[in-house]
Amino acid sequence: MRTEAVPAAADVVAVAVLHAEEAERRWRPATEVVRAVTAAGFPSHFVPAKHGGTAGTFTALTGAIAEVGAACPATAWCASVTAHLARMAAFLPAEGTREVWAAGPDRLVVGSLIPAGRAEPAPGGWLLTGTWPYVSAVDHSDWALVCGMVSTPEGPRAMVFAVPRAAYSVRDTWSDIGMRATGSHSLVVEGVHVPTHRTMDRDDLLEGRLADASAPCHTVPLRAVNALSFATPAWGAAQGLLALWRELVGRKLDGPTPPPVTARGSYEVVLARASGEIDAAGLLLERAARVADQGGPLSPLLTARNLRDCALAMDHVVAAADRLFRSAGTGAHSVSAPMQRYWRDIHSMASHVVLQFDAAAGTYAREIW
Repeated sequence: MRTEAVPAAADVVAVAVLHAEEAERRWRPATEVVRAVTAAGFPSHFVPAKHGGTAGTFTALTGAIAEVGAACPATAWCASVTAHLARMAAFLPAEGTREVWAAGPDRLVVGSLIPAGRAEPAPGGWLLTGTWPYVSAVDHSDWALVCGMVSTPEGPRAMVFAVPRAAYSVRDTWSDIGMRATGSHSLVVEGVHVPTHRTMDRDDLLEGRLADASAPCHTVPLRAVNALSFATPAWGAAQGLLALWRELVGRKLDGPTPPPVTARGSYEVVLARASGEIDAAGLLLERAARVADQGGPLSPLLTARNLRDCALAMDHVVAAADRLFRSAGTGAHSVSAPMQRYWRDIHSMASHVVLQFDAAAGTYAREIW
């Protein structure tokens, strides 16, 4: 059993920085980076102790993901989503979890909870078919959790299916302008038999209903932490963007032809406001992580507040990123400048459906009124 600790984020940073440009060109994470993420303990962070994992805390993971995000946003995204997907796999029946982690707790689990598949009853389980887009790090995966609709006497029901790597293919479809290095291609399953012990009701996952949970991280409803997994890499990316901005502007201010005093004042305003927005985002995300570490069940209000906090943190991050990028000057917009990659990646992260503030606000308001 591994002990609870912040994963070795610094080790991942060193490798990710070396391969960032290559990963951008190839539209997928480098193998060396995935190995570093795995060795650092991200995929095993939420794996149950009985399977050799850490069963760790959201607070520890949040700090580590942000550290990686400051150096490589796409790597932080992959580390975060695979850690959280492994937590979801823990909700499978006991025989299913034994199968997923039979070779150890470092199996890379990817997936999608979009109900893009369909499943028909079959002896001992289900026959699953479907195509799931935007599955990050899918090329390097060992297992996938995917969602499909099934028919029951009570009506249609969403179920989650655990599928081993040999049972699905990857379709090269990822072409977004941001988050290129996440390799979020499409996962395809065609008529694969999934035994009952590798299935779960999606509602059990959303509500945090795990019968034999022994760690707080396995009792938290997905509704309370799903947005945290996507907002945290963006918070780290904003910190990295701020560091790049300070370096660039510092060279201007200390150069042989420094800008006029009025320009310096403008830079000071940008620095103070953007850094404050990034700090505010961090405080919101850290509180959300602490709430999750209480374990479940959580009240509907706390669950809704966590979602609101993550969406609001994302709004702060986007505002800071836009402020920094706009004030950096034309040179920062060059395709060879690292700032534009951070800015693109942050905006791609912000487009995720669970980080939209209007929807989060509605969920929160309904718990208040």
